[in-house]
Amino acid sequence: MLLPSLLTAATAERPLPAAFEIVTLTILVAILIADLVLAYRRPHVPSTRESALWVSLYVGLALVFALLMLLLVDAEHAGQFIAGWVTEYSLSIDNLFVFVIIMAKFSVPRKYQQEVLMVGIVIALVLRGIFILLGAQLIESFSWIFYIFGAFLVYTAIRQVFENHDDMEDTESGVIRFLRKRIAITDQFDGGKLRTVIDGKRMFTPILVVFIAIGTTDLIFALDSIPAIFGITTDPFLVFTANIFALMGLRQLYFLLGDLIDKLEYLHYGIAFILAFIGVKLVFHALHENELPFINGGHGVEWAPEISTWTSLAVIVSSMAVATIASLIKLRVDRARARS
Repeated sequence: MLLPSLLTAATAERPLPAAFEIVTLTILVAILIADLVLAYRRPHVPSTRESALWVSLYVGLALVFALLMLLLVDAEHAGQFIAGWVTEYSLSIDNLFVFVIIMAKFSVPRKYQQEVLMVGIVIALVLRGIFILLGAQLIESFSWIFYIFGAFLVYTAIRQVFENHDDMEDTESGVIRFLRKRIAITDQFDGGKLRTVIDGKRMFTPILVVFIAIGTTDLIFALDSIPAIFGITTDPFLVFTANIFALMGLRQLYFLLGDLIDKLEYLHYGIAFILAFIGVKLVFHALHENELPFINGGHGVEWAPEISTWTSLAVIVSSMAVATIASLIKLRVDRARARS
């Protein structure tokens, strides 16, 4: 029973002190709490320079953490973290497309978008933490779960190609319509407050609806992202830290990219390719370690290749780079045509 013991084996082979994990998670949580407090105490629209500095800081922290993993553990685990972080960062950028739609639809004042995004990030972290625990338990108990994870990611990749983000947001509006019929919600914002008083009656502001829309979005993307990173590593610590580092700075990235993010036309194709690639990788891995009796008599399929962590990292980075460059080229061509 090799596959069910993957988590135990990975932990046993990794001479990483428990204190290192505890200290790392404590520091990351402290940074997120400080970021949340800062967003609420100082609501403003960050400048491009400010956003760039914060994004650079969080990216730098992730690279420093990878370097520590390399020095304290080995290159394989450092590579798994980098590949997992880049994958989750790519999928988190996809979140931003929907966040842009939600902010525009509900006309959230830009001054208060920071705190709304921060709450969305906290919701995403909680949901992903729950799914990581569930996913780790499923992998440990049921080896065939990789078949399901792989098929789901391939399906998600196909949906990513043919379904736009406006369609996804429209599916969420049913929940919001249900909410409006049963709860008193005003159409007016009162700063960043969740509740306000209008004509002596306490009512919820549209902030509540925005939180629910973002929370629903986070749930959908958590269902995609967690199986994806389990295709890179099955170590819960690496999975969770990769998710935290991917979500840190997402708020500042939203303001850094601004209107550009909605114009990166081919980015979702790159993300779809990454999901499909990891889905196929998961199926190959499941075949290689197969225990299902109706597949090859319950034995591993020898021809199924094992794709290395570094190969995965190269494919992920290349996919995002090609999609981003192609989008920017098309944007420049479109602007040139508009001027002529």
